[in-house]
Amino acid sequence: MADILIIGGGVAGLSAGIYAQLCGHSAAIYEAHGVAGGNLTGWQRGDYHVDNCIHWLTGTNPATKTYEMWEELGVLGGVEVFTPESLYTCRLDGQSLSLYSDINKFEAEMLSLSSLDEKEIRSLFGAVRLLQSAMGIAGDKQDKGLSAKDILKLPLLARYYGLSAKQLSMRFSHPLLRSFICAFWGDEFGALAMLSVFANFCGGNGGLPRGGSKAAADRMTARFLSLGGRLYLGKRAEKIELSGGRATSVSFSDGTRTEADYIIVTADPAVVFGKILDLPMPKAFLRQYESTRAVRFSSFQCAISCRAGSLPFGGDCIFDTDGGERVIVREFSHEPSFAPTGEIMLQTMTFCSERAAKSSIRLRRLNRAEYDEKKQKLGLSQICALEKEFPQLKGCFKLIDVWTPATYRRFVGSEIGSYMSFTFPARALPRKLDGHVSGAENLLLATQWQQSPGGLPIAAERGRQAILEICKKEHAYGRMPLALEV
Repeated sequence: MADILIIGGGVAGLSAGIYAQLCGHSAAIYEAHGVAGGNLTGWQRGDYHVDNCIHWLTGTNPATKTYEMWEELGVLGGVEVFTPESLYTCRLDGQSLSLYSDINKFEAEMLSLSSLDEKEIRSLFGAVRLLQSAMGIAGDKQDKGLSAKDILKLPLLARYYGLSAKQLSMRFSHPLLRSFICAFWGDEFGALAMLSVFANFCGGNGGLPRGGSKAAADRMTARFLSLGGRLYLGKRAEKIELSGGRATSVSFSDGTRTEADYIIVTADPAVVFGKILDLPMPKAFLRQYESTRAVRFSSFQCAISCRAGSLPFGGDCIFDTDGGERVIVREFSHEPSFAPTGEIMLQTMTFCSERAAKSSIRLRRLNRAEYDEKKQKLGLSQICALEKEFPQLKGCFKLIDVWTPATYRRFVGSEIGSYMSFTFPARALPRKLDGHVSGAENLLLATQWQQSPGGLPIAAERGRQAILEICKKEHAYGRMPLALEV
């Protein structure tokens, strides 16, 4: 069987490694940092645990194929999944609206806000339920697929395909409904993609594995190692050597060099092509990076402790500051071990443009003292925003940590500090870019950047797909695990 070298120990790399071992290959993962997991991580700050990644995990419904993949990768299966009552709550001018896990309650709350918008609300939930059927997560038991009647209704989805979230929001008259539609991902996110978020969460397919992101990454790592995989930490790839149209070896920053039959690269293509790999970026990827529609994003985030017995919101809460900045605050009361007794961990997030992300990265490189000062000011400004929005909690907040696009740039290597790939705009379908690289027949990409909007399931699936391609080349069909069968 094949000897496979995997550059990057994030979700895509761990997935590729696990499936390689399941198929009888020999896989070695080379990770630049001291821990595997990539974006799927968390860290300690004294007595506090900061959870970096999972706001919801697509694939927690056992009726889905994605659940089977997570189970095989060690993320789920014997792990309790917590489903909050609501995914996020949008607040505006003293009113609030929540994305409830109970789809009937969610619809009823929208209808109670505005009878004038009833027709548009009914249409929206018709589309959400249709998407649930297409995903196999419809009905009371959240396991119902498309019926013949549903198939006839599929053209309804075309109504949302060409709309951005902003354009969809303008079809509603109530200000809170308008704000709610754009609240989480912003104005330019595709409306159909937004409705798929509603469908997944209301279909039991967007829960939170207990223990958080770091625990999930640790389970994946343990799964890989238990299958005989080899994990090398502190190994930063510097050059992929080419000869005769093949990738022959990888040189690392510590001066070592390793050969392999196949090389899988899981990093952001923007930091691979023309850098560690002397080949031009494939045209399909280049079009993505140059597109004005499918843009990259990152965010500034703060971890804040709250000394309160309870909170006036659950899950994520979204509100606008007086300065017009949109703040997403997430609470971790479901993970009491993340903070000392009597305290609850919170996280605030504010999305930023590519320009702001690049500015943060540049500032850290050129003036670390000013960068650190700006981080501190950001943290204090987020506490002020929380105290203004929730005056009953004034004096209860303590700043624990602040991280920026520069943090992501250093830790996961993405060019502008993005932790997902490209935004999913209107008039877009979930296109999957080929992982083969012209000029290196035995080199494959396995990265979330192959499909918008990226994220954990796409990263894991790309790792799985890379091994499927190698199995085809090696004619090893008989040794594939069930999850790799086409």
